Amino acid sequence: MNTPFIRNHQYNLIKKQTNQVLHALRTVSDQRVLETVRFRAAQSMIEAFPVLAHEQEQLLEQVSTLETANDFEKYLSDLVPYLEPYPPISPKQIQKLFPKHKKLKVPDLGLIDFRFVTYLSWIDIATNRLFLVYPFAGQFIGIEGRITPTNKKGYCLLCNRHQELAFFSVITKKGMASSDHYAAIGHYICMDNHVCNKSLTNTEALQKFILSTRK
Repeated sequence: MNTPFIRNHQYNLIKKQTNQVLHALRTVSDQRVLETVRFRAAQSMIEAFPVLAHEQEQLLEQVSTLETANDFEKYLSDLVPYLEPYPPISPKQIQKLFPKHKKLKVPDLGLIDFRFVTYLSWIDIATNRLFLVYPFAGQFIGIEGRITPTNKKGYCLLCNRHQELAFFSVITKKGMASSDHYAAIGHYICMDNHVCNKSLTNTEALQKFILSTRK
């Protein structure tokens, strides 16, 4: 039985590294350079995991033996059963994260392939508000704010890829819980969360942004 251990952003990083190796195989003739590219790809993949069992490390290191486009395609396909999906969540749990929105429109969770999801988000077009749910430290964190399309491409804060952007602004209470002081925290993120989830290879910026709204 395949025990899942690869999260979506780690799988995206693996895809990125395999693409780099395949590109090198097609464009580089120096074997020493190719071996270096293979080694660095394997190391980058392994370093993306805080802890790996020996068998899991061996599985990832197979990238060093691949030669053809079919080999790489099969390698990525064979890793899919090891994907660790986004934690189970129900519409009722989502509703509790946003108690101020009594008529919250939750996306159809049955249509989502949670193996390829790092964060869950959707836009309420009627109010121009984006809702984002992220699993952190054994619980779900929900943040919401105004989303404004820019009709421009740029680098997304979350996935660091050149994509169609929107400005996401979250109002947060600063200081102690009794404080009446509020501030807006905003960043440019992908307009399409599906594209962002497919591109995200590191959760550091995502977590930093989410936690900054809770101070």
